[in-house]
Amino acid sequence: MQATLTVLGSGTSMGVPTLGCDCRVCTSIHPHDRRTRPSVMIGYNGRVILIDTTPDFHAQAIRERITRVDAVFYTHAHADHILGLDDLRPLSFRHEKGSVPLYARAATANEIKGVFKYVFDRDPDYATLAKVHLEELNGSVELFGACFEPVEVLHGRQTIVGYRFGSAAYLTDFSEVPEDSKQKLRGLDILFLDALRHRPHPTHSNVGNSLKLVEELKPKRAFFTHISHDLPHEETNASLPANVRLAHDGLRLEFEI
Repeated sequence: MQATLTVLGSGTSMGVPTLGCDCRVCTSIHPHDRRTRPSVMIGYNGRVILIDTTPDFHAQAIRERITRVDAVFYTHAHADHILGLDDLRPLSFRHEKGSVPLYARAATANEIKGVFKYVFDRDPDYATLAKVHLEELNGSVELFGACFEPVEVLHGRQTIVGYRFGSAAYLTDFSEVPEDSKQKLRGLDILFLDALRHRPHPTHSNVGNSLKLVEELKPKRAFFTHISHDLPHEETNASLPANVRLAHDGLRLEFEI
């Protein structure tokens, strides 16, 4: 089945431009040097699936003309991945089953419930709360004819998940990919990888490490995301192999799901 992956955001947790910074990337006029917080949208069979809801989701949804959301998969509960949950409200009101499912592992679900206590401890007199519910993620999920498989990665000391769906996979916020997870990432058309910057970072992959993963896993196409203001778009792309590119906000890719 044909699907479309749209990059809603390709930036790091502080976004690019970064507040208070006047570096050459933050002051660049190149549109691909403007990066909102990291998330992707998968569209297929008339359905729309999100991975994470960032603090920039409202602007991302306006830009991409998103008019429906059928489900959300969460990678982990850091602010740059969950704080747009409340912006699901107007889209959730029209959900055909009355409530948008949010898929997250138990620890992530508990953190989301804590941050959005007012959403999940519903006040019956407050009619405009987001109509969402959390589904605990314990393995692969079949949705509308496609399979979404969680892939464990290490984000510093924390174990979080990325996802494989058909011939594509999306891994953000990782410092290491365990060997067991690598076995789930073979034979891919598209692989998204965290690549914060060139220098090492304790909780994120860098360009050199992610290039080694591309060489090892051999996807047809690889895209780096969660990009900081250390990487100018055009200059960095010119230094990468032909099948590897920096992602950018609004990038749209076709693949088999």
